Amino acid sequence: MEIRVLGALDVRVCGISVVPSAPKPRQVLGLLALRADQVVSAGVLADELWSGRPPRSARTTVQTYVLQLRDLIDRALATAGTARGVSCAKDVLVTSPGGYMLNSGGGLTDLREFERLAGTGYRAMDGEDYPGAARLLGEALALWRGPAFADVPVGGQLAVEARRLEETRLCALDQRIEADLRLGRHRVLLAELTVLVDRYRTHESLHGQYMVALHRSGRRGEALEAYQRLRNTLVRELGMEPSVGLRRLQRSILLAGPERVSERGSERAAEREPAGVAVGAAAGPEAAARFSRAG
Repeated sequence: MEIRVLGALDVRVCGISVVPSAPKPRQVLGLLALRADQVVSAGVLADELWSGRPPRSARTTVQTYVLQLRDLIDRALATAGTARGVSCAKDVLVTSPGGYMLNSGGGLTDLREFERLAGTGYRAMDGEDYPGAARLLGEALALWRGPAFADVPVGGQLAVEARRLEETRLCALDQRIEADLRLGRHRVLLAELTVLVDRYRTHESLHGQYMVALHRSGRRGEALEAYQRLRNTLVRELGMEPSVGLRRLQRSILLAGPERVSERGSERAAEREPAGVAVGAAAGPEAAARFSRAG
């Protein structure tokens, strides 16, 4: 079985899609796919489908949707011509006391692979293995094909999970950019960061990395302009000033002359730049808060 939730929902049995076209059965499959190999209670499924206000017929309706999913799975098994050790759809979509479980059978799940690669990448960052971290985190991010559950109607459960997954993606992205900065790839990063700071207009960590990349590329004035744009956005939209850490970064760039920017790699540049300009490697997922309000 193949299960992908990092983008449009894609669940395949023997290589054949079993994603239904009807919205609510797809919603049921989405939650089961997210929690593959775990029992999801009928009550949780009902809460997801009816936003915490299920009708009296909720359990019966959930059973109907499960039967529709099993029918799709049976068709996939019949089309494939072999069950590959699976006797029927009930072995794939299992009924357990109180709920249902999507049995991955040890197959591919993109979420688990993302978490594995990202976790190994964070450990590489902890060990200052920046080439390894950049590679591993890049592979983790490449598993994303768009927003999680991009084509699935989301209720309370999936909406929270989609936001959580987006935060994990942004954390991995932050650390991958951090590793690339450590490797002196600031010029290459500029195009990507230009898009990111426009998309995430109040994300201070990404803006800080953008400022660093501009400064190291000999574009100190543009780095300071980037800070001012972010400050204007924060004040206008949120009524707050940039974090202490970001203000320190802005001051470091302001006081640094152009001669402090090296074109011979990030290590020599980092040696000459004041604290705050040479963004250092932070450990693990907490790096996303590097420019947090705590300063």
